[in-house]
Amino acid sequence: MSNKDLFKDYKPEIIEYNEEVDGSDEHKIRENRLDEKANLLEKMRKAKAKGNQTTFRQNIRSENLS
Repeated sequence: MSNKDLFKDYKPEIIEYNEEVDGSDEHKIRENRLDEKANLLEKMRKAKAKGNQTTFRQNIRSENLS
């Protein structure tokens, strides 16, 4: 029996989150992290579009050099 025969009648179903059944806040944490990632990627894209004028480090202070 090949894999094609084994899965020929398979129909994937979309599983919805049900807070009463699942009872966890992990899905909220994941959504927050994905939103934060999208915001950071947008910020980086804008910085790149400015021609790298934005720097993400501080200036080197000369009095600390030996």
